[in-house]
Amino acid sequence: MSHPSTWVDTYGDYLYSFALYRVQDNATAQDLVQDTLLGALKSKKNFKGQSSEKTWLTSILKYKIIDFIRKKYREPLLENFDLESTALDDHFDAMGKWKTGPAKWASDPEQLLEQKSFLDIVKKCLQKLPKKQAGVLALRELEGETTQTICKVFNISTTNCWVILHRARSLMRKCIEINWLKKRE
Repeated sequence: MSHPSTWVDTYGDYLYSFALYRVQDNATAQDLVQDTLLGALKSKKNFKGQSSEKTWLTSILKYKIIDFIRKKYREPLLENFDLESTALDDHFDAMGKWKTGPAKWASDPEQLLEQKSFLDIVKKCLQKLPKKQAGVLALRELEGETTQTICKVFNISTTNCWVILHRARSLMRKCIEINWLKKRE
């Protein structure tokens, strides 16, 4: 293990980029990296070397991000929450598969994701979602967390998780189509 005094120079930029991509806020990303390095410093005796130092630090950061998202998006359940948009069931069948796919993309989705203007639209759309939907969607799609983990973080049932994801994805789809795809036609 390298000396902790070299961690900032060696891994700081990578950890900051990792956090910034997920939380979309400079100050928060910096705070999370700082918390990660402090946490690593406190628990360095537990590092067994079974992974690289970079992987170990990234793992600590990932848990810090999950804790941040949990705190940020925690809100009481809305029992009678009703979406004002078009019926969500119009887009999915009973098995959760698309009835009609999203509008055709003007170019390769991976290339679009790299474009700053597209990322700005995605960020704005994510911010327009209700907090719980945004948090669940962020954990699932940005962090790749399992349903089980998401349910624990938000204290929700598996069924509720899938309903929230379904609604969030539908709203994101609509928002992106309106704000990105239709403007590019």
